[in-house]
Amino acid sequence: FFFFFPIMRAALSRLLAPPPPPLTGRRTSMLLLPTIVAAALSPGVPGARRGAVHSAVSRLAMQQQTSSPKGVVITGGAGGVGYAYADEFLARGHWVVICDVKDPEPAVMALRQKHGGGLGRIYGCTTDVSSAESVGALAQFAKEQIGTVHYWINNAGINGGRRPFTSLSTQTVEAVVKVNLIGVLLCTLEAIKLMRTQRGVESHVFNTVGSGVKGGGTPGYACYGATKRGLPQLTDSLVKELDDGVEGYEPDEAARGAKVNVHTLSPGMVFTDLLLNDSTPKLRKFPFGVLAAQPPEVAQDLVPKILATSGNGQKVEFLTTDRILTKFFERFVQGKKSEYIDDNGNVIKVPGAQYLDNGVRVQY
Repeated sequence: FFFFFPIMRAALSRLLAPPPPPLTGRRTSMLLLPTIVAAALSPGVPGARRGAVHSAVSRLAMQQQTSSPKGVVITGGAGGVGYAYADEFLARGHWVVICDVKDPEPAVMALRQKHGGGLGRIYGCTTDVSSAESVGALAQFAKEQIGTVHYWINNAGINGGRRPFTSLSTQTVEAVVKVNLIGVLLCTLEAIKLMRTQRGVESHVFNTVGSGVKGGGTPGYACYGATKRGLPQLTDSLVKELDDGVEGYEPDEAARGAKVNVHTLSPGMVFTDLLLNDSTPKLRKFPFGVLAAQPPEVAQDLVPKILATSGNGQKVEFLTTDRILTKFFERFVQGKKSEYIDDNGNVIKVPGAQYLDNGVRVQY
């Protein structure tokens, strides 16, 4: 409960802040677009006009695609939110490499079939992010397939299951640390080394954070939380190194002309194996039923934010303060039911969709 005090204070400050200056021109029309579309698609509007609006929105989306596709690498991209990221980048016409410890070819084929004829390209390779040799091969593969890498998203992660720390095997502890911490270190190292050879290019590395990143307890996920806690420190250190260098060391001349930035990326609670494995009805009702989202919803929100990121050391989040407050207001004030979890804590299954035994919705 006390975790939300800072959020409430931030919301109050925002409410008491002076109003922003009026918007003009193209920015105004872009911000008003959702309102215009909602009105045009209301039930009282003739079907033909609704169809015209759909077409216009589709054309606008195409216009927002970059004329020069960006190169993207996503670890852990064969499922979950990583797959949804790839799907969203491809829809915008970008070139994507996904990797996974399992064969990513089925995911690659599904994405190629979905986006066939579009501007996007998708490639995949099997990678163990805890292996320096394997990560090095991933960087080389990405360079060969997409040329320039503008965005590298360290998404791969495991949690070892939700259980008491003392019940974990040493092998599980080692695996979580290797994937979540050593894997991010290795991938970030290879990404920066590759990006620093790209003269005239500004590029970005995103390290995925999760429960435990801000401190506090993560009971049932002690090992996972410990690995996530270290990522902001890594990011802050690299921001200073990349911007200011390291005292006593001369700048690397080979990296001159290349701008590399490092950020944290927080997808929040996502209905994937990491969230639903070993979950209970009580947890699924709250907080999952209030704050969690499906992978496509998260990707649709975060990918535009990733593409719009500028500068160094940014925090890109799905569960922003505003979003959390809105979800709490809808659930606890308006009494709005969850669209994903029923009153008994069971996953609500959409007709026609496929689900795994743990309640995870199949994406392909």
